[in-house]
Amino acid sequence: MMDALNSISALRGAGATASTGATAAASGVRATGATGFADMLADISGQAVGSLQGAEAAAITGLQGKASVQHVVQTIMAAETTLQTALAVRDKVVAAYQEISRMAI
Repeated sequence: MMDALNSISALRGAGATASTGATAAASGVRATGATGFADMLADISGQAVGSLQGAEAAAITGLQGKASVQHVVQTIMAAETTLQTALAVRDKVVAAYQEISRMAI
C-alpha cells in the first residue's frame, strides 16, 4: 500500500517536470488556489504516507521507552484511520473506473 501511495506522489513529481510550457501555463491557475485532481490525490497520498511513517516512528520510540503508551496508541489509531480512509478512496476509484469501462460508447 505504501508503495502505491509513494508511486502516486512520484507520478506527480514526474508530471510536473515533463513539460515546462504546460507547467508555466498551469502555474498561473494554481497560483490563484485552484489545483488539479491529480495534485489533490498526490497531496493526500503524501499526507497518508507521512501519517503511517509517523506512527511507525512513534511505535519504535515507544518500544525504546522514550514515548508514553498513550501517545503511541493515539498515533497508531490515527494512522489506522488514515489507512482505512485511503483504502476506501482506492475502492471507490476502482469501482468508478470499472463502471466507466463498462459504459457503451
